[in-house]
Amino acid sequence: MYIDGNKIEGLIFDMDGLLLDSERIVQKSWEMAGNELQIRGMGAQIYHTLGMNAKSRREFFEQNVKKNFPYEEFKELTHKYFYKITDEEGLPVKKGARKLLEYAKMHGYKTAVATSSGRKYAEQVLKEAKLYELLDGGVYGDMVSKGKPDPQIYLRALESISVRSENALAFEDAPNGVRSAVAAGIKTIMIPDLVSPTEEISEMLYRCFDDLGEVISILD
Repeated sequence: MYIDGNKIEGLIFDMDGLLLDSERIVQKSWEMAGNELQIRGMGAQIYHTLGMNAKSRREFFEQNVKKNFPYEEFKELTHKYFYKITDEEGLPVKKGARKLLEYAKMHGYKTAVATSSGRKYAEQVLKEAKLYELLDGGVYGDMVSKGKPDPQIYLRALESISVRSENALAFEDAPNGVRSAVAAGIKTIMIPDLVSPTEEISEMLYRCFDDLGEVISILD
């Protein structure tokens, strides 16, 4: 596939809400953890923090939810509830994700993940979903100093698969992720999950699809 005369060689994916249907489970675990800490409405905060790494989320909570927000306690509780839910219900792979990754592997595209989630968690859930072996590289939220929408994570992801920005496509489900990829100079496709693209975000996008499987039609 060529875009503006540049051959596409690499595909870079966000993880939560794009490869894995995890955002709704995270939202539920945040609400449950917040209720236990008597901080109401924490589930709704996910709409403001999509794509942020742990450092950025901590700062957001302290500035917008509560001064001296009990971040470490909240994180422990959210992990407890998240794994309780996934142990009981599983962590579904998003529609079309495996199909596109398998297609990419068969057709010589290099693939990487660029997720704000920490490496330990991300590698665990990707391995459990049997997607990890379909990836050639990746950068995680605890490997960068600046979270999305800063382009750092996408620039590092490009390096992890030795692909230039003009030879890559990025896939995102949330506005901050789109901004991050576009700022890194990568053509970006959005697969909306919890948040639909605004007019501003739509103007940044190369394309928008309902699921990752639909992308194969433009790669063929």
